[in-house]
Amino acid sequence: MIDILGTETDDVADKVQLRIEKRKIYKNLDILDDREKEVVIGRFGLVHGGDKRTQRKIAKELGISRSYVSRIEKRTLMKLYHEFYKAKR
Repeated sequence: MIDILGTETDDVADKVQLRIEKRKIYKNLDILDDREKEVVIGRFGLVHGGDKRTQRKIAKELGISRSYVSRIEKRTLMKLYHEFYKAKR
């Protein structure tokens, strides 16, 4: 049902878009090393029913600094972005 303000429709569209993006990420996880996979899966809750975790929590689990987790996350997202861009060509 479409809400007058469009919020319900927007929520459904956002959920569908998120599922599409997660599928794209799953298809490209093989280009990442193990630590990159751990960070991106943890940050975005990619395992079934997975909760998103903070950089600080991931850092503690991996025994590294939060700033290093941030650098890994940025590098990983750039790798995935480039892989998505290549796939569109």
